[in-house]
Amino acid sequence: MELKSKASIFQSPRPILKWAGGKQQLLDMLLSKTPKKFNRYIEPFFGGGALFFALQPANAIISESNPELINLYRVISKNVDSLIQKLYEFRIDKEEYYNIRELDFKKLTSVEAAARTIYLNRLCFNGLYRVNRKGMFNVPYGYYKNPCICDPDGLKSASRGLKNATIIQGDYKDVLRDHAQPGDYIYLDPPYLPISEYSDFKRYTKEQFYEEDHVELAGEVKRLHELGCYVLLTNSNHPMVYDLYNGFEIEVIQTRR
Repeated sequence: MELKSKASIFQSPRPILKWAGGKQQLLDMLLSKTPKKFNRYIEPFFGGGALFFALQPANAIISESNPELINLYRVISKNVDSLIQKLYEFRIDKEEYYNIRELDFKKLTSVEAAARTIYLNRLCFNGLYRVNRKGMFNVPYGYYKNPCICDPDGLKSASRGLKNATIIQGDYKDVLRDHAQPGDYIYLDPPYLPISEYSDFKRYTKEQFYEEDHVELAGEVKRLHELGCYVLLTNSNHPMVYDLYNGFEIEVIQTRR
């Protein structure tokens, strides 16, 4: 009798969220740029985590400044069965959507807040994550025909994938300065420099990411390079990128809009 490998028994982890700027369509390119050997994987703008879930590193630090996302990934990692049970309690309709949207996630239990995050992400327009200046989610209902808000196999697979990750809420600079060491692989996917008025998805939290933040990020990339880290960064094809990263290898990739 031939035994199946662990990889063939379990579904490979995939991103849980639809995410504006998600890297699913760039995975082949990103994987080709990944070093063959590295000490630890660090991703401080985690978002949907497509590269992390594809790589499945044995030792990782993932982080976000967005408290809702951090809560979600912690719950998936530690309490996925309760999350699945909670998701099955929701109705899928417009009235329920706006009722759930009005809830303050800070007043919910961690499982309730995580379920709310997935529910809104699956039913909102185009999978956007956008908040107002008070930090309240404000994306309208998406009117999908057959939306799926609960994928138990996918959630359990993601839970297994997150077991080897330290999950941190914090500013990317603090995370990198506290944890990055020579030989680590750092993937940076910040809010992009907008190349049109419709391409600015930077309001993931009520705090925004401006041009001066990109200048500061470029300085951090140079510091990491000098430290001896492997660094991969993605951004839009904006003229400022060429100025900020002069001297680094830059490759332009065509993507679907």
